[in-house]
Amino acid sequence: MGNPDSFRPEHAGTDHVLSLLRRARLDWLLRHFPPRLVRSVYVFINGFVTIAVLALLALVSRNPFVFPSLGPTAYLLFFSPLAKASSPRNTILGHAVGLICGYAAFLVTGAGALPYGAHAAVYWPRILAAALSLSATGAFMVLLEISHPPAGATTLIVSLGIISKPGELVIIEVAVFLLVAQALLINRLAGLPYPFWNAAATESNQGSE
Repeated sequence: MGNPDSFRPEHAGTDHVLSLLRRARLDWLLRHFPPRLVRSVYVFINGFVTIAVLALLALVSRNPFVFPSLGPTAYLLFFSPLAKASSPRNTILGHAVGLICGYAAFLVTGAGALPYGAHAAVYWPRILAAALSLSATGAFMVLLEISHPPAGATTLIVSLGIISKPGELVIIEVAVFLLVAQALLINRLAGLPYPFWNAAATESNQGSE
């Protein structure tokens, strides 16, 4: 892995960083710094830019373009972009399933009867909503063959009432689209065969699942 000449773009993992550095004529960095450090900086920069752009958009529009489960999604898309869980299909549909299941559980259980954080003691409707939303999200992801673990956090954000207005749920999905668009651009620039929609389940792209 320390030898940039051994890189092949079809390999999974973070070796796509080497290809991007070559294209940008920055592969000299690998001759002066450990490859692990270079890849670490790559993930840092992409994570920072992604969240900074969405946070700025959230500030300007006053909408929730930044939410907790976006973090692990960004990590997947830039650390293991060829994993099936990182494909645009799984990312977009996974969060959509989480949003739908979370909102359905939020309504069915009556978890929204009190504002989030207003009940100091145990609030059973909210506990039931959390359990129902997470189990339903997992079940539907298995049924539809959509594997994207961060969607489990998205559904809890909604079912617990942290973000629960229908308009805000649309904004969350738009934020996921924007993140996928950035991943598509950067990973393609790196020379990776990052899919436009779905990724085949092969040994080479399942290494990080």
